[in-house]
Amino acid sequence: MDMDHPSTHRETSSVRIGDLALGSCPLLLAPMEDVSDPPFRMACKKAGGVDLMYTEFISSEGLIRDAVQSIQKLDLFPSERPIGIQLFGHDVAAMQSAARLADQVAPDLIDINYGCPVKNVACKGAGAALLKDLPKMEQMTRAVVQESSVPVTVKTRLGWDADHIRIVEAALRLQDAGIQALTIHGRTRAQMYKGQADWTWIAKVKAHPDITIPIFGNGDISSPHKAKAYYDTYGLDGLMIGRAAIGNPWIFREIKYFFAHQKLRPPPSIQERIYMILMHLEASLDWKGVSRGVREMRKHYRHYLHGIPHISALRLRLLQ
Repeated sequence: MDMDHPSTHRETSSVRIGDLALGSCPLLLAPMEDVSDPPFRMACKKAGGVDLMYTEFISSEGLIRDAVQSIQKLDLFPSERPIGIQLFGHDVAAMQSAARLADQVAPDLIDINYGCPVKNVACKGAGAALLKDLPKMEQMTRAVVQESSVPVTVKTRLGWDADHIRIVEAALRLQDAGIQALTIHGRTRAQMYKGQADWTWIAKVKAHPDITIPIFGNGDISSPHKAKAYYDTYGLDGLMIGRAAIGNPWIFREIKYFFAHQKLRPPPSIQERIYMILMHLEASLDWKGVSRGVREMRKHYRHYLHGIPHISALRLRLLQ
């Protein structure tokens, strides 16, 4: 793909997931483990531009066994809406029960994780492992749809490895099972987060004549230029941003500005960055308690302060 010369931008109507209207080219915050918690989601909302967010993924087994960490991840706040709860698991019955519990806290949608590549998830039959068993993926999806009063969506990958890319068949099965939107990360499980995401497969899904649900692309969107090039070139309904939002919750508004004006918005000032860090820290303390809140906030400082001259001494003091 020629990133400097994308195809002509197309006119689009508002993208809908069930009754949820997201506007044209909605920008989604990816569900990221140990990142997409309420304090981080608050930061993205405060920065502006994000159209739909997801919780961290929640273990179906942990949820039905009342594991404290899993239950806490169900915390949703009015200012975050629209928001989806993401579930993962390997057992169909457990996923069905977890969907019933998640539905009770009234999310805007429920998302199923069929893409997580990490060993302790995929090698236990959950996440991306379901890409090796499409009949079970379809069965699990139908069970979750049956228990949900809100739209069900899915996030997945292209396939288990380069020799087993079955995303088109998976998408058709998932749509038939009742999902109302699909997000595809343009890598296989074998790639983990390495190499370049292949969006041509995502475009094949979107272009399939039998696909009628919204298709969102995910992977390697790290700037407004890339966002516009990928959106224009591959013809998708919207974009999901993950790692690029860590320390830069402003990326959503910057992408929206670039789409509207064909030029970059000025980056956030040092004062704006510090203000966001303080709000993020206060929210972290409120939701997690002082000890955990301070400890888990440390990983965000490096990203928030990246690129500021002579910042290393201050960053070290923050970490200490």
